[in-house]
Amino acid sequence: MMSLNRYRLKHLKDNGHKGAKRISKLLARPDRLISLILIGNNLVNILASAITTIIAIRLWGNAGIAIAAILLTLVILIFAEITPKTVAALHPEKIAFPASLILAPLLKLMYPLVWLVNGVTNGLLKLFGIDPREHPQLSITTEELRTIVNDAGHLIPARHQGMLLNILELEKVTVDDIMIPRNEVYGIDLEESDASILRRIQCSEYTRLPVYKEDINEISGMLHMRNVSRFINSQGLDRQKLLEEMDEPYFIPEGTPLHTQLLNFQQQKHRIAVVVDEYGAVMGLVVLEDILEEIVGEFTSNLAEAIEDIYPQQDGTYIINGSATVRDINKSLNWQLPTEGPKTLNGLLLEHLESFPDANIGVRIENYCLEILELRNNVVQAVRAWTTTPN
Repeated sequence: MMSLNRYRLKHLKDNGHKGAKRISKLLARPDRLISLILIGNNLVNILASAITTIIAIRLWGNAGIAIAAILLTLVILIFAEITPKTVAALHPEKIAFPASLILAPLLKLMYPLVWLVNGVTNGLLKLFGIDPREHPQLSITTEELRTIVNDAGHLIPARHQGMLLNILELEKVTVDDIMIPRNEVYGIDLEESDASILRRIQCSEYTRLPVYKEDINEISGMLHMRNVSRFINSQGLDRQKLLEEMDEPYFIPEGTPLHTQLLNFQQQKHRIAVVVDEYGAVMGLVVLEDILEEIVGEFTSNLAEAIEDIYPQQDGTYIINGSATVRDINKSLNWQLPTEGPKTLNGLLLEHLESFPDANIGVRIENYCLEILELRNNVVQAVRAWTTTPN
């Protein structure tokens, strides 16, 4: 009874399983169930002891008392305790459901005795500050749920298992980890010429573009590419209509957890947001598709996917772009680089160096060796990386 999986029991009960309903009623008051079982158990053991002792004395005299004690102990241990309880622990449902057919009516029959015993034992428990009516609630933490999903094995397909784990990971990941940094944002600068704007629209691989004036911090709105035909005609670009077709930008603070932002996107009916820091400066863009990909994996065919950040070398090392995010490196190479702090490899190296290096130097971070190959405009462009321990 006590070895039953409470979540499976609740599932069976909700689906109308009669045995699960009976057991749920019994387990609703575990103190009564335990009293009933122990009363019956002790009654049978004591009765068996008395009968065995009488028989043994008649057969062997006074020596029969010792013989009866030894024989009965072996019989009870093997056939009444260890063997049946081991079977019940290994197959609780097969034992518990049939047993409930006996225990349920037996509890009603012996209720006065059970009530009396419970009254005494519950009174003693209350003296120690224990409420016997309390029993564990069906609630688990995120970490416990993660363990359950990991241990599900073949019961959950591997892909579904991965998606469930990714959903649980959303609360640990923020928009800063997956956003497009401001230096990589592809948008339309209203200060450029009409020809330059038309060229950027023509070469765009994205469906939504930020529109700004000279600087990304001066975002005027978001332009959906499906509206391009409304402000481009035979005369060229109509800037006034372009401004009319823009949507209001949707700003979110840095550090927003992904599971929160996913809910916000759903409620606000947005698909793209501008991430700003505490001073209101734009840090980058985050789109709904990127959050969904954190759950289901890559599912879009983006032209930018042709640009790789990690290049394996024949000697076992990797050439990595400095703009690559630490989280993507860890996921791709199964590494454990620190993710608390800088989000990119460039930021991670500069944080450890605490200055801009004058030459190509190497840095060791935990079990990973990182050699700066190229530094341009105070930004690490390329890094050779390898691990000192096997993956």
